Amino acid sequence: MDLINKFLNLVAPPFTLFSLCLFLPPFLCYKFLLSVFNSIFSEDVSGKVVIITGASSGIGEHLAYEYARRGACLALCARREKSLEEVADTAREIGSPDVITIRADVSKVDDCRSLVEETMNHFGRLDHLVNNAGISSVALFEDIVNITDFKQIMASKAALVLFFETLRVELGSDVGVTIVTPGFIESELTQGKFLTGEGRIQIDENLRDAQVSTIPVQSAWSCAKAIVNSVCRGDTYLVVPSWFRTTYWMKVLCPELLEFWYRVFYMGRPEEPSYEAPSKKVLDYTGAQNVLYPSSDQSADIKTE
Repeated sequence: MDLINKFLNLVAPPFTLFSLCLFLPPFLCYKFLLSVFNSIFSEDVSGKVVIITGASSGIGEHLAYEYARRGACLALCARREKSLEEVADTAREIGSPDVITIRADVSKVDDCRSLVEETMNHFGRLDHLVNNAGISSVALFEDIVNITDFKQIMASKAALVLFFETLRVELGSDVGVTIVTPGFIESELTQGKFLTGEGRIQIDENLRDAQVSTIPVQSAWSCAKAIVNSVCRGDTYLVVPSWFRTTYWMKVLCPELLEFWYRVFYMGRPEEPSYEAPSKKVLDYTGAQNVLYPSSDQSADIKTE
């Protein structure tokens, strides 16, 4: 076995490179033509039933509005019932023929089961499931009091991507799976809502500034429109904004350089607090947040539920 692996170590890289050079050009042409075809003959969601989690604000809220404009029936889910009802009212005004709201915490299995059951009982069908709810943390590892508090972070990030990639292989063409990788999008996360090292939700605009720094924050409505367009085309992946793909190539081609940049720019000196990192200082000195951040992010007024 070791001999076979040594042989593959020598043969696999040049063979793969040759295969890519041969296969990639026609494959990219095929992908382009397929994208054009799917854009022209994209799915009509009018009358179809869509579940959207995390629909009380941010991307989820604007996804509800975008689906409503296209005439979809909506089952909106979030923990904040009052905010959810406000979103539902707006969705009805925009054009959704039927909207129900379901108060649920998607980190609880029973709530997830009830969400689907209530939707099926009301509409009798389910066409799109939008798993939008998420949470973020900027705590350093040494500041974490109880590591189990961060289990919900793990499930809402990379673990979900790998799960749905595997599910897509299992389901084949029977069920479409579109995986969206958003950059910094106008939401409660870019307003500074984070999970602290103590496992509490807090609003900290200084930490937000240190994390986002001088990266432009895209509006939630344009992100939602791009997502629904991508889903209706049947895309497998979507990165919003699209220029964020460059970070993936940097990670693949020069991971050491990228990690060095993160450490220097976002962490700074050990004796300084996180919000005094160079990323925050650059933002403060230039005043770039007045241009790069939406007005909603500059005057955050959100709940810490």
